[in-house]
Amino acid sequence: MNNNLTALQPYPFAKMATLLANSNRPQALSEIKLGIGEPKHEPPQFVLDELHENLDRLSEYPTINGLFDLRQTIAHWLERRFFLHHVSPESQVLPVLGSREAIFSFVQAAVDHSDDQSPIVMMPNPFYQIYEGAAILANAEPYFVPCLPANQFKGDYRSVAADIWERTQVVFVCSPNNPTGAVMAMDDWEYLIRLSDKHHFIIASDECYSEIYLDEPPIGLLQACAALGRDDFTNCIVFHSLSKRSNLPGLRSGFVAGDANLLAPYLNYRTYHGCAMPVPTQLATIKAWQDERHVAQNRALYREKFALWQSELGEWLDLRLPAAGFYLWIKVPAKFNHDDEVFVKALFEEVGIFALAGSYLSRDVAGQNAGKGYIRVALVASLEENAEAIRRIKILLSK
Repeated sequence: MNNNLTALQPYPFAKMATLLANSNRPQALSEIKLGIGEPKHEPPQFVLDELHENLDRLSEYPTINGLFDLRQTIAHWLERRFFLHHVSPESQVLPVLGSREAIFSFVQAAVDHSDDQSPIVMMPNPFYQIYEGAAILANAEPYFVPCLPANQFKGDYRSVAADIWERTQVVFVCSPNNPTGAVMAMDDWEYLIRLSDKHHFIIASDECYSEIYLDEPPIGLLQACAALGRDDFTNCIVFHSLSKRSNLPGLRSGFVAGDANLLAPYLNYRTYHGCAMPVPTQLATIKAWQDERHVAQNRALYREKFALWQSELGEWLDLRLPAAGFYLWIKVPAKFNHDDEVFVKALFEEVGIFALAGSYLSRDVAGQNAGKGYIRVALVASLEENAEAIRRIKILLSK
C-alpha cells in the first residue's frame, strides 16, 4: 500500500468521537447536531422530480465531460453570477461528482515531480481536510497559511516567504471560508493572481459556500480574473457544488471551471479515474442551476437563524457573524479556559449539543494552532432546533 496513507490524520469527526467516547448526553434531552456541515433544509422538489423521471437513462454509460446542455447551463450560470464575459462550455467547464471528489483528484493530476524541488500545496489554516489529504497522497508537502483575527480570518498570504512560493504548485483558497466565513476581497484576489503570474502556481478556489451569504454575494476567483481582463483565467480554477446551494449533498453534483489549459489534461486524467456523472443526475443538475428562487429561499432561512443567534446570544458569547457560509466560528468563553475541547465536551455532556472543536480543523504551525480556542457551529438544523440549542446554551453559560 501507499506509505503516504500512514501520514493521513483522522478526520475531525473521528477525533470528536474519541473525545466523547466516554461521554453521555442528558437522557432527558434530545441530541442537537450542529457539528457536521450537512444541509438539513428541504431539497427542491422539481430537482427530485427530474431525477425520478429520468431513471430509465441509468441504462446509458455517461461521458466523462458530461452533456453539452449541462456544461452550457453551468457556463451561463457562471456568466450571470460572476459577471463574466464568456465561459466556454466546450473547454472551460467540467461536471464532477461533488467538489470533494474533484478537489482531491485535481491535486493528483496537477502536482508535478519533474524537477528537483519538493512540491508544495498551500492551504488556509483552519481548513477543509481534503486539501491536506490530497497533497499528501500526491507526494507533496502541505503548507498551512494561518487565518487569524488580525487578518479578518483570511489567509495571510502576504507573510509567505519567497522560497516557499518558488516551490508552490497549487494554492487552495476557500472563499467563503470553512470554518471562519471570511471572504476574499478584490485586492486579496489580485495579490494572489499577480503572485501566480510570477511563480506559476495554480490558484484553486473552493467556492461551494458562495451562494449562502448575509449581505453581498462574495467575489469569486473567475470574477476577479475578468475584472483584471484575464478572460482566459490563466492558472485559475474554481470548484462549485449543489450540496450547500441547493441542499443536495447526496446528489454528488458539482463542477470545475476555469483555465482550459488546466481542464484539458485534468479531463484526460478523469478518463482513467472513472468518475462520470450519471445522466439522470446531470438532467436534475441542469434544473437546479437554472433556478434561483429556491437558492434565495435557502439563503433567507440561514439569515433568519444567524439573526436569532446574534439577538439571543450576542451578549453571552463572542459571536462574529460571517460574511458568508452557514457556520459560526465562536471564541470559547473564559469560563471554559478558552479550551475548545473542554467547551464542546460540556456542550454535549450537559446540554446535548454536538459542536466541533476548532483545533481539530487546524494544524500546529510554529507552535500555534489557528483553530484552538474556537468551536465551529453549523446552523444546518431547523429554526426550532436552533432556538432550542440557544435556550440550552444560555442554561450552560449561566451555571
